[in-house]
Amino acid sequence: MSKKSQKLIIQFLTKQASFVELEALSTWLENPKNEKEFINYIKLNYAIDFNMKQFDAARSKKELQKFISKERRIRQLRKIRNLSKYAALLITFLGIGYLYQNNYFSTAPEFVIPSDSITLQLENGGIKVIHEDDSSKVQDAQGRVIGTQNGTQLVYSSPHAKEELAFNTLTVPYGKRFELQLSDGTKVHLNSGTSLKYPVKFIEGANRHVFLEGEAFFDVTSNKQAPFVVNAEDLNVEVFGTAFNVSAYPEDSSTDVVLVEGSVALYNENKTLKEGITIVPGTKGSLIKKQSNITTEKVDTELYTQWMKGGLIFRNSSFETISKKLERHYNVKIINTNEQLNKEVFNASFNEDTIEVILIYFQNSYNLEYKIEKNTIYID
Repeated sequence: MSKKSQKLIIQFLTKQASFVELEALSTWLENPKNEKEFINYIKLNYAIDFNMKQFDAARSKKELQKFISKERRIRQLRKIRNLSKYAALLITFLGIGYLYQNNYFSTAPEFVIPSDSITLQLENGGIKVIHEDDSSKVQDAQGRVIGTQNGTQLVYSSPHAKEELAFNTLTVPYGKRFELQLSDGTKVHLNSGTSLKYPVKFIEGANRHVFLEGEAFFDVTSNKQAPFVVNAEDLNVEVFGTAFNVSAYPEDSSTDVVLVEGSVALYNENKTLKEGITIVPGTKGSLIKKQSNITTEKVDTELYTQWMKGGLIFRNSSFETISKKLERHYNVKIINTNEQLNKEVFNASFNEDTIEVILIYFQNSYNLEYKIEKNTIYID
């Protein structure tokens, strides 16, 4: 076992690991050989003490799940979820007494980030809550100001040279939108339910890589020496300077790129740029996830960019697809028991209307019945 891996395990066991270290440990444990080393390390280095308290497996599991759940809420990274099974090993080898003695099951109040908060994960793993009616400064690991937030916009500056990449991740919940300007001047509009991971400063002469989950519109600053690459699940979008929309929600059947200006190249993550295709303005390129192939078609780009103005446009859209977009846009849960309605196709345009105005439109169009209870909409 390397010293680095040993340090990660110790940091994890002693609750001193940063979120970055937790992610690194989770990746390391994906290798079955490393998993065995992890188990053996616990056996050899930590004494089992059942005398501190009587071992209660059910209670242990419940309390430990609370601890892990806290990490999930703060981190909001899928990889960290994998650590739950390894944390459970602590119960097997250490017993409930050791965990209580080391304050794993503290009854102190937890700081929980509200689910409707816009958050910024910093390079050191810390989480900063973005308040839309406020302004603040963003600092790097050395305490230097690298960005300024004013309301619903965050602008990065690039006064400090960096030899290696350091990433921030901006996450926008359902019901909200946000604007971001990267250090190279590229502007990004983030839609509801979107997360973007990006360098606080790009390395001069190297490709400008960002990682998207959700939907965003990019207005990329031109730089022929440094292509701009958006990684959206299994699809790469490479440009030099142009304007385009990318929709890459995990629950959708395809990842879609709609080009407004310039040109972009699309290629699968496991292929090269030369094996990809190039699209022109007014074209939508789609990676069909189950088939792993890219298709293209001519489209009206306004249909795919109206969300930036707070509006929604649907053309030949099934009600099932419309429901998904309404859930994201308004931060609601729609429960529809009318299976036939899901298959119906609609054409509709909405500006900055309330969700109730939209429901009344569909009620008049299809004679559906609905009721609203808090953030849940029930449709019969």
